Amino acid sequence: MSNINSINAEISVISPIDNDVYITRPFASLTHITTSLKQAKLAQKQWQATPLAERKILCSKAIDWLVTNKHQLAEEITWMMGRPIQYSQGETAGLEERARHMIAISDDALATIELPEKPHFTRYIKRVPLGTVFIVAPWNYPYLTAINSIIPALLSGNSVVLKHSVQTPLCAERLFQAFTEAGLPEGVFQYLHLTHQDTEHVISSGCINHVAFTGSVKGGKAIEQFAAGHLISVGLELGGKDPAYVRSDANLQDAVDTIIDGAFFNSGQSCCSIERAYVHSSIYDAFIEKAVLLINQYQLGRSDNLNTTLGPLVNGKAADFVREQTQEAIQQGAKPHIDEHHFTNSQAGSAYLAPQLLTNVNHTMRIMTEETFGPALGIQKVESDQEAIILMNDSDFGLTACIFTQDIDKGIHLGDQLETGTFFINRCDYLDPALAWAGIKQSGRGCTLSSIGFEQLTRPKSYHVKHLI
Repeated sequence: MSNINSINAEISVISPIDNDVYITRPFASLTHITTSLKQAKLAQKQWQATPLAERKILCSKAIDWLVTNKHQLAEEITWMMGRPIQYSQGETAGLEERARHMIAISDDALATIELPEKPHFTRYIKRVPLGTVFIVAPWNYPYLTAINSIIPALLSGNSVVLKHSVQTPLCAERLFQAFTEAGLPEGVFQYLHLTHQDTEHVISSGCINHVAFTGSVKGGKAIEQFAAGHLISVGLELGGKDPAYVRSDANLQDAVDTIIDGAFFNSGQSCCSIERAYVHSSIYDAFIEKAVLLINQYQLGRSDNLNTTLGPLVNGKAADFVREQTQEAIQQGAKPHIDEHHFTNSQAGSAYLAPQLLTNVNHTMRIMTEETFGPALGIQKVESDQEAIILMNDSDFGLTACIFTQDIDKGIHLGDQLETGTFFINRCDYLDPALAWAGIKQSGRGCTLSSIGFEQLTRPKSYHVKHLI
């Protein structure tokens, strides 16, 4: 985990791989923070006046730099937060897909809205930047989550100040390096390593026009409190307890493969991972049998080992939380299907944790209602579509939900009844940059990605011109 050394005012990143200090970084001083915010405000005026075509070129060059250096970025991700090295380069690929798409659609997304002709009048609406956007990014997908807001914010003409997780400070530095190498004017993109107290100071400083936060529900509520009374907008992408439903007509093997990957990839540390599943009784036993077989094929080990398919959680505290939630469910009657002894690296108190699948679960158990953020999945038997929909909606969260079926029309009809930001059929745990990424309930508010994602980072400015004759 990351420890904050209050005496020396620095970040110490403890790698979950070996529990040793990987890097240290000083926190920004108050003078540095003040200077950066003033610089961002001044630079934004120049950047707003820069033609969109040039902004697109510079953003593309920054993405080129990140892709060119993907091996270094992957290694750093692995050591900072523990993702197996064989998967870490996938983050750069996802970053590129999202960024290139947002760049490609920016002309249309930011285009002036022309209104019908009216005698003696010209009327139109421009999309103009907000000013300075403050982005607070998490450690679990450190580049993907940040780029969702960084690229559209810059394309829209905003300046950006990035505060990255204290677990992944190198990601902020690499992004800054990429945009600097690309030739962005000084001050347009900056990062600050901040304490919680200094994060509050930045939000309430009067120098920020929008906050884009990705993280926990607790963190999101704190951000809202920091911003209260300052008349600035806030976008929140928070937690999830995302459900899957497997209908009786589903392709069983595909459903098993997809759901298990969606539950255990990145050790389950994803806001949109599958955390609970509902399986029709007619295929329930077969689903459990296939799922257990697949889970037991995972290789839990050091993230820098190419054979590892399941790495440690970000720290021992996070792993112990999952252990506690799982053991509590077992005490309440849940049945575990995975023998922890099969995963010899799994040790209480460490970041290394065996995956677990639980049946005989219900919604009185935290494992089915509270965000787990780890490699544990509860599976509940259902008798009908209606029962599944009721259970899927019985949640404080609403980020994604998925249904596995070969009847697409029926699946869409059921999807219309789900309280969720994104609905999948025969898929899960994926962000398509052409689609709006948004959550409801405690999963947050606002939107990133797609053409709609530009709306949160701009404001409409109406032009009403009367022609005198």
